[in-house]
Amino acid sequence: MSTRFILFIACLFVVPATALSAPRTWRDTSGKFSVEAELVEVTEGKVLLKKANGKTITVPLERLSAADRRFLQSSPAGASSPPDPPADKQINAMLDRIVKESNVPALAGAIVTSDGLVSFGVAGVRKRGSRAPARPNDLWHLGSDTKAMTATLIAKLVEQGKLSWDTKLADVFTQDDVQLHADFRDVTVLHLLSHYSGLPANLELRDYLGEDPVAERRRAVAQELAKPPASKPGSKFEYSNLGYIIAGAIVEKLTGKSWQENMREHVFEPLEMTSVGFGGTGTPGKLDQPWSHTSDGKPVPGNGPAVDNPPVMGPAGRVHCTIQDWSKYIADLLRGTNGKQALLPNTSYQTLITPPFEGEYALGWGTANRDWAGGTALQHSGSNTMNYATVWVAPKRDFAILSCTNQGEGHAACDAAVGALIQHYAAAAK
Repeated sequence: MSTRFILFIACLFVVPATALSAPRTWRDTSGKFSVEAELVEVTEGKVLLKKANGKTITVPLERLSAADRRFLQSSPAGASSPPDPPADKQINAMLDRIVKESNVPALAGAIVTSDGLVSFGVAGVRKRGSRAPARPNDLWHLGSDTKAMTATLIAKLVEQGKLSWDTKLADVFTQDDVQLHADFRDVTVLHLLSHYSGLPANLELRDYLGEDPVAERRRAVAQELAKPPASKPGSKFEYSNLGYIIAGAIVEKLTGKSWQENMREHVFEPLEMTSVGFGGTGTPGKLDQPWSHTSDGKPVPGNGPAVDNPPVMGPAGRVHCTIQDWSKYIADLLRGTNGKQALLPNTSYQTLITPPFEGEYALGWGTANRDWAGGTALQHSGSNTMNYATVWVAPKRDFAILSCTNQGEGHAACDAAVGALIQHYAAAAK
């Protein structure tokens, strides 16, 4: 079934203390720091949070992200977000069977329509050899499924007039003393997002390990675009993580803000995707989120935000979130492609899902004809070699299937989950 595209390597308010809320991920304004904790109270400009180990921490209100401050404003009684929808017992059982058959540590799956999350399930353990079960609100690494989100961000900036689909590299970088190779001067944003830029699949990641992603992407522009292209730009499809890194650098140059800040401001916050983070999941040394596993099923030595491809790769594949929040993004895509009110105009969604050149790849989406989809289905998969996530979208039938596992090369399990969930949804619809 799978057509895979894989990533390789102020306001012033007081909230009275009442009862502890459900745990959620809280982030600071930089997006670099996060904590999983329950809300205890907000008073005198400070937020009291209780971590899973029972310890409490106090965070100044102004240090919290905009999404967290809005969340607090919407909870005047001090309650957290609405109770999590319960996982579907039938889907749990279905996924549990696939976990055992495919020998992956954990697996999550969801059914989504333009109205939002229909049902979901989760099975398995956070780390092989442990008894810690994967939980409904766990964070899953999306890998290259980030690419569609980056394309959505650029569509938003096109809508705002910050750039166009035909904006050329020479239009953006030539006044910065960047020596573009002559063949790259006319490469457009559309070339980059559809993998027709002539750039190679990857850069040498060991040369770009710096912790400042904006600086590293700027350095990639200066160094990688001075080299000859791997193929003639515009001549053929060549999947390129580097192309999305350059697209991220364009966003940063034109907005003066990091790709991460732009993603939060223009995509994640409007869609209320409050769990989103960048990099690996979990608190280092603690089994508080799914632990990454290599393709042979062995737990990797460590966990946490640094256990991922380096930050330079952000626009190509470093997003993680709950499956519920990923569902919000996919539900918006379904609304937009079907002409309903959404983050972008319908015309922008049509650009995102339509291959602009020869072949089947659009902007962050592969396309394929499937009978169960009633025609064209959208598909993408992502892996940082330690996790795997896949999504299939059927715009004409207004539903989508998502699946995630915390093991590299987890396509067999995710594909099995997708197939089972399609059948489950079809049976329920009869």
